[in-house]
Amino acid sequence: MGSFILVLVLIISFFTDIKSRKILNIITLPTIIFGIIFNIYTGGVEGFFISGKGLLVGLGLLLIPYLLGGMGAGDVKLLTAIGALMGSSFVFYSFIYSALIGGAIALVLICKQKDFWQSMKKLLFNFTFFRGNLGSMVIDKNEKASRISFPYGVAIVLGTFCTLIWGGL
Repeated sequence: MGSFILVLVLIISFFTDIKSRKILNIITLPTIIFGIIFNIYTGGVEGFFISGKGLLVGLGLLLIPYLLGGMGAGDVKLLTAIGALMGSSFVFYSFIYSALIGGAIALVLICKQKDFWQSMKKLLFNFTFFRGNLGSMVIDKNEKASRISFPYGVAIVLGTFCTLIWGGL
């Protein structure tokens, strides 16, 4: 039952994050509550601790990136809901897979950026011929367009599906 609810939540979150870049509270908060109640029902006091530990691990893994402005609160709540429903070990592996997938998505987006390959050519040329001022060619701190963002909930969903399919690393 827990896996069915998880898959349903993941599918809904995937589409809402792509469409509106939001992971809805109406999905994550009931999932957290359901996860706690379900684990208490199936495991008693031990189920409560499994759910509570998973909730705290899910929250803790993304809280600092959220506080630093690196992601939205919906991403944090989604990982928290996954932890409350499936436990700490599961949510930790989901986080690892999500980080790997998120990194791959970010790398693809960086490579697709217009000036990326031109900057790499300049950097390689200057490095090869020992020219100075290498850093200013790649990083322009004043240019806001250089920021790359994508709905990280997609990486969380795909990472969680990897955990469902393959388990821990």
